[in-house]
Amino acid sequence: MKKLHILLLVIVITALCISAINPYEKLTWLLEVAPAIIGILILGATYRKFKFTNLTYTLIAVEMLILIIGGHYTYAKVPLFDILKDELGLSRNYYDRIGHLAQGFIPAMIIREILIRFNIVNGRKWIQFIVISLCLALSATYELLEFAVAKAIGQSAEAFLGTQGDVWDTQWDMLCAFIGASLSVYLLSKRQDKEIISIEKVGE
Repeated sequence: MKKLHILLLVIVITALCISAINPYEKLTWLLEVAPAIIGILILGATYRKFKFTNLTYTLIAVEMLILIIGGHYTYAKVPLFDILKDELGLSRNYYDRIGHLAQGFIPAMIIREILIRFNIVNGRKWIQFIVISLCLALSATYELLEFAVAKAIGQSAEAFLGTQGDVWDTQWDMLCAFIGASLSVYLLSKRQDKEIISIEKVGE
């Protein structure tokens, strides 16, 4: 278990260091990767007292890599998705949508595991609803933070916001987070439950 955690940490830190080399825009890079850096610090500080399941740690690493890639290129200019845009005749670079799907899909498992392992919610009937609701709240909060940062930095905000001219971008982002969270609790809940049971048995 610990070997996997170390491997994931090495992969994320290596990607973070590489992404810092000639990013598209330094301020945008810093704003985009800041959640990943904060996440690494929090997980490191709490690791001895609380360890997530391997599933959750793996998903967290994936989320961090999505942020890091988006920070280096900006979400509107990730090369692979530019190629897909040209080849498929799409109206925009869709990496941003992938990021917001992940913004619901991955936090759903983090929130769900915390709720279950700390017995915050009695019984399982309401957990899925609460998880999805919290993911939507998280998505809305992120959009408000983007708005605040955009107002603060002015013209430099376009690369950070990544709206690509879509007036409904904020609504699409939150819808993607909702879809991601819903898919996550539907597809991964049983797998996560099994891993939680394994951790609890080891801790007995």
